[in-house]
Amino acid sequence: MVAIVKFLPKRTTLTVSDPVTKPMTEFPDLPNAHALAMLAVTVGALYVFSKDKWLLEISSLTILVALVVAFAIFPFPGFDPQELFYGFAHEALIAVCALMVLGQGLVRTGALEPVGRVLATLWGRAPFLSMLATLIVGAVLSAFVNNTPIVVLLLPILISVCLRNNSAPAKVLMPMGFATLVGGMATTIGTSTNLLVVSVASDLGVERFGLFDFALPASIAACVAIVYLWVIAPRLLPARESGISDLSPRLFDARLLLTAESPAVEKTLAEAISLTGGDMNVVRIRRGDATVMPLPDVILREGDRLRVRDIPQKLKAFETALNAVMYSGETVVDEDNPLTAENQTLAEVAVVQGSGLDRANLSYTRFLDRYQLAVLALHRAGKDIWRAKEEIHEVILNPGDVLLVQGPRDQLRRLKQSTDFLVLDSTIELPRTEQSTLALTILLIVVAIAATGVMPIAIAAIAGCAAMLITRCLTIGSAIRAISPSVYFVVAASLALGMALQVTGATAYMTEVFLYLTADAGPFVVLSSLMLLLAVLTNVVSNNAAAVIGTPIGIGIADALMLPAEPFILAVLFGANMSYATPMAYKTNLLVMSAGNYTFAEFVKVGTPLTILMWITLSWVLNVMYL
Repeated sequence: MVAIVKFLPKRTTLTVSDPVTKPMTEFPDLPNAHALAMLAVTVGALYVFSKDKWLLEISSLTILVALVVAFAIFPFPGFDPQELFYGFAHEALIAVCALMVLGQGLVRTGALEPVGRVLATLWGRAPFLSMLATLIVGAVLSAFVNNTPIVVLLLPILISVCLRNNSAPAKVLMPMGFATLVGGMATTIGTSTNLLVVSVASDLGVERFGLFDFALPASIAACVAIVYLWVIAPRLLPARESGISDLSPRLFDARLLLTAESPAVEKTLAEAISLTGGDMNVVRIRRGDATVMPLPDVILREGDRLRVRDIPQKLKAFETALNAVMYSGETVVDEDNPLTAENQTLAEVAVVQGSGLDRANLSYTRFLDRYQLAVLALHRAGKDIWRAKEEIHEVILNPGDVLLVQGPRDQLRRLKQSTDFLVLDSTIELPRTEQSTLALTILLIVVAIAATGVMPIAIAAIAGCAAMLITRCLTIGSAIRAISPSVYFVVAASLALGMALQVTGATAYMTEVFLYLTADAGPFVVLSSLMLLLAVLTNVVSNNAAAVIGTPIGIGIADALMLPAEPFILAVLFGANMSYATPMAYKTNLLVMSAGNYTFAEFVKVGTPLTILMWITLSWVLNVMYL
């Protein structure tokens, strides 16, 4: 805390000292060596943030360590490198994490279930108007809740109603995802980007924005965007069915009772499997009332019950090869009681960012043991990622990957209650608990406190998290898993990088370069150019990093032009939120991409016009309202 308090006045002084006077006729002189080094680090950071093959949390931590070590070895006068750690205690990061937990509380308790049920009913009556209602609901909810739980709520509903109406889910999923991004721009708590911009601007001496202070320009732009997403965007998308079909053969669990005549008795499990041609998948071995681990060297005995999983034809072949008796439940499987698909359900399950399967595999997470569901296929953006040379449980999964699973409906319902997965099947009802009303009430109280200014959003949100834990709306494990590691470390590293740029004078240099390039332009063009720069940057790198770097530049431009800082701060905020043109620009884009089987080109095709439309609209609105 001492480091934070010590640093804040220094940052304010740096942003307002030596203002640049327009017009600039000469290219700015090069800054000091530390500033040049920080500019180089910034370029490197933006590069690594744009690469999917590197984990954001690892990249962010590496950048932070590089900054601290560099300043420790090459000190900058009057700056303590330990101050770079202040981001881990910054109010913006605390608020972001707390709001993630509050959003997860709504998901876990099923507080949004009534909204989903009403929308599903409307879709059955008037699909065209229901599409508009869905876009509006998604946008409004995302203004107060992280858009991930909103997408989790709406994706299975839209897929289900499209299948019932014999229409293509691909025409509605992407517009819905973009609507949640558009709605998130309306309040200070709508996205982590908003919180960062508002907090950094406040640290730099600008009066703090209230919860709804920029809701009007955001709402005007949102109305334009929703019309585009409702009327035009579906026409730009193909009438493509879901990338994962329901034609895969059903797998069944059965028990093979080894009789005295079985050739597998007194042989190892590996030898027994070889008797079946090496195809038998043994899940468990029951011996009396005990469970024996299905290890290859386990000696099988008379009376052992092998729990195996496969298609009916293979199960019968295993029964014949081992001279065993096959049961399903307590019933002997024969012609009178064949294996049927009455209780076997196929479902598509998407991996959510920050879940246990994020950058892990099915074996490590013990998926089969925990959920009793068989994984038939793995898909990434509609393509099968299960390679021939590896087992399906060995594949490393990424956020947005889709698993085709099969199992009992009760197990799928249990899976839907997990925070690790998004079950793309609305026929399995959304979980709703007794705490759902309580969780929604807690969130509304947090919003009301923040809106009235009784408490800062960070304090109100963290108090709301405590209330959810005390009232058992959330378990501590669910709360911890709700916090995205990538967002946490990207925010902390971005704040440290922003601090280093300001302290060394690199931010002032970037401001001077921007003013030189726009020397003959009026304030409207300068503001619009700044927003466009951030819009391009946010689709390539982390939007949080773009926001932290862009905020002090926006304030510096306003100081140089002797204009109010608010429109330039909002230009940074709105620009950094325009994550529409690429699927990797925002985490929910990846979920939508996999669920709708979209290609990269289709995101560009629909997202680029939306970006241009939002840029033009917001540039005009900010000019009219502030300049």
